[in-house]
Amino acid sequence: MPVPLLDLRAQNELVRQEIVEGLQDLMNRSSFILGSHVAEFEKEVAAYAHTHYAVGVSSGTDAQLLALMALGVGPGDEVIIPTFTFFSTAGVVARLGATPVFTDIDPATFNMDPSSLATCLSSKTKAIMPVHLFGQLADMPAIMKMANALQVPVVEDACQSMGARGWGREAGEWGSMSSFSFYPTKNLGAFGDAGLTTILENESLYKKVKRLRVHGMEPVYVHHEVGINGRLDEFQAMVLRSKLKHLESWHEGRIRNATWYLARLAHLDVDRVELPSFKIPEGRHIYNQFTLKIKKGQRDAFRAHLNKHEIGNAVYYPMCLHEQPCFAYLGKTQGQFVQSELAASEVVSIPVYPEMTLQQLEEVAEVIESFFR
Repeated sequence: MPVPLLDLRAQNELVRQEIVEGLQDLMNRSSFILGSHVAEFEKEVAAYAHTHYAVGVSSGTDAQLLALMALGVGPGDEVIIPTFTFFSTAGVVARLGATPVFTDIDPATFNMDPSSLATCLSSKTKAIMPVHLFGQLADMPAIMKMANALQVPVVEDACQSMGARGWGREAGEWGSMSSFSFYPTKNLGAFGDAGLTTILENESLYKKVKRLRVHGMEPVYVHHEVGINGRLDEFQAMVLRSKLKHLESWHEGRIRNATWYLARLAHLDVDRVELPSFKIPEGRHIYNQFTLKIKKGQRDAFRAHLNKHEIGNAVYYPMCLHEQPCFAYLGKTQGQFVQSELAASEVVSIPVYPEMTLQQLEEVAEVIESFFR
């Protein structure tokens, strides 16, 4: 039985009627950019993430970019990020003329290793951007302790982790600003690109991000700074508002499926396959991805086995950021980030979407078990 990595059809069916009616209303009102749905969605996400402010933008990448622009990041500055993550985290830093400084990861969480972060801090550090990868928080108490000691702002990359929590606080509730993505594959996904920047409590940063998303304009046609065209449209905001009401149940479904996998696959040889772990106190992993580590150079064979049996899978990510050709000028070499490079050679994500049936879960587990017999 084929099992896709992600199937959005059931989720879309749940909100279909509301979205169709909402689209008709938008057409009747001819309201398409930065309207009432955007304003209400910003309020709803700010409440959900326990922040004072939120600014809807055109993508998760632009959410990251606008946060760094609001902090004045530019040439001569350094922004510290993990090397094992999606490209945009480094791309927005380089786009502003600043230098991405890479850390290694904690192999248990795939997130920024605080001990590696400590070696990267310098007088040029303008910001620290930890990523909450795959649905769980980075070690924010340790990261915030170092950042606060040096008065360096933290911008959380929460693009994959809206609703994740740890140490009693939400993703987005730690740094001065955070970025969220609503790409369709996220736990809360739009019908296209969409994103949002949250601001924990600084009103001046909030106002600056709002200006920057409309070319730095305030008032109309007056530009005191150069921004970007990073606006969120009404249709995506309307879709996201419809879906947000179901987000908690979707999180619960992913957690339920992940818990089932962890119990079912616990007998597998840990020297050949490593299951995800989650040990953060007062926390919640929302499993945007359920990511295995396939040991002993067997990942390609494992993926071929899954593909043969039509089990959806993907590698996030096959290459570290310091290995990307566009960052060759930074002079990093293989072997400098041992855990990140190892993860890039071992990780495989398998289906965990909330609408999976028990039959589908069992099919995935049986195919995995058959490989390791």
